[in-house]
Amino acid sequence: MITNSAKILTIGTFDGVHLGHQKILKYMVNLAMKRNLTPAVLTLFPHPRMVLQKDDNIKLLNTIDERIQLLKNHGIKDVIVKEFTQDFANLSSKDYVEQILVDELNAKQIVIGYDHHFGKNRSGNIEDLKNFAKEFNFEVEEISAQEIKDVTISSTKIRNALNQGNIEVANAYLGYNYFISGDVVKGKGIGKTLSFPTANIHVNESYKLIPRDGVYVVKSKFNDLPIYGMMNIGTNPTVGGRSRSIEVHFFDFNENLYDQTLSIEFLNFIRTEQKFENLDALKTQLQKDKNSALTFIETHNV
Repeated sequence: MITNSAKILTIGTFDGVHLGHQKILKYMVNLAMKRNLTPAVLTLFPHPRMVLQKDDNIKLLNTIDERIQLLKNHGIKDVIVKEFTQDFANLSSKDYVEQILVDELNAKQIVIGYDHHFGKNRSGNIEDLKNFAKEFNFEVEEISAQEIKDVTISSTKIRNALNQGNIEVANAYLGYNYFISGDVVKGKGIGKTLSFPTANIHVNESYKLIPRDGVYVVKSKFNDLPIYGMMNIGTNPTVGGRSRSIEVHFFDFNENLYDQTLSIEFLNFIRTEQKFENLDALKTQLQKDKNSALTFIETHNV
C-alpha cells in the first residue's frame, strides 16, 4: 500500500470494473500523472447491505480479490479496502472525511458522482463534500450524471445477462470475459465413465455471482498456456444430482488438476441443463456440446 502519498481518490464498490468504471479510472490515472498524485480507489468490504441489512443473498460480479486486481490492471496504484462495520457506518460525515479521507488517506483531489452519499445514515452529499473540501484543503471533481447513469445501467445489464446466460452481452459491457475462480475438488467421477472427465470447481465466496444453470464454452490457463473446454453448471439431474455443482471438461487435456486453483472465463452459452433418459443419451449430447464448443472457438477470436 502507498497510503501516505498525496492522492487523487475515487470511492465506490466498482463491482465488475466494467467499461463504465474503466472510463472513470482512465480519466483519474491521466489526471494523476498531470498533477503528480497517486491514483487511488477506496472501496468497502463487505458490501454495506451484507452488514446493515444482513443480506446474505447479494450477488457480486467480483470477489474482493478480483476487484483489487482488476482495479490495479487499470492503473490504480493504491486500492484501499476499508472493512465495512457497524462502527464505520456510525461515523459522522465530517469524521469520515477528516479521519479517513484526509488524515488516513491524504486525499488531495476526490473524483466522485453527483449522487454520492457518505457518513452515518448516508447523510453527507456532494455539496457537503465540497464544503469539507474548503475546510480540509482538497479539491472535489464531480462525475457527470450521465456517466454515473451509464455505470449503473451497465452493472444492471451485466447481472441480468449472466442470470439469463447471455454471456456475450455481459462480456461486451465488462470489456473482458466474465470469470470465476475456485479450487478443484473431487467429484463423483461420472464424467470419466462417459469419456468426459471433469474438474469440479468449488467457489469459496458465496456472494460471487454464478451464471444461470447450463452448458458453456470456457477458457482457462494451465502453466500459462490457454486451455479450452465446456462447463456445466447445475444439479446433474440425469444421475439424480440434487446440489448445484460446477464441472469443467477441458479438451485434449490430461493433467491432474486436483487441489489447483483455476480461473475460468465464460465465452458462450450452449444450452440449458436438462435431464436425459439414460447415460448413453447424455454422452451423445455431450459430444454434440463439444462439437458446438469447438466450432465457436474456431470461428471466434477467443
